[in-house]
Amino acid sequence: MVTGDSRVVVAKEQISSDLDGEAVILNLKSGVYYGLNAVGASIWNLIQQPKTISEIQDALLAQYEVEPEQCDRDLFAMLQEMEAEGLIEVSDETVA
Repeated sequence: MVTGDSRVVVAKEQISSDLDGEAVILNLKSGVYYGLNAVGASIWNLIQQPKTISEIQDALLAQYEVEPEQCDRDLFAMLQEMEAEGLIEVSDETVA
C-alpha cells in the first residue's frame, strides 16, 4: 500500500518506452498495455530508480504549477493504481 512513508520503483516485470513525451508500458505478466500522459510519464521516469513519495512530490512541484494538496492527491491516486496493476514495487521507508 502506498503511504507517505513509501519508497516506490518500477516493477521488474514490465517494459516501457517514451512516446513523444508520453509513456507506454507493457506489463509482462498480464500482457496489458498502459499509456501515461506527459505528467504520468514524468512520474514514471522519476521512479526508474527507487524514490520516496517526498522526493517525487518535490520534483513534481518544482516542474509543474500545481497546488501541493492537488499534487498529493493525484500522485497517490496514480501510484495506488499502478501498484494495483503490478507496475510498481512499494516498500515501507520506515522498515529497516
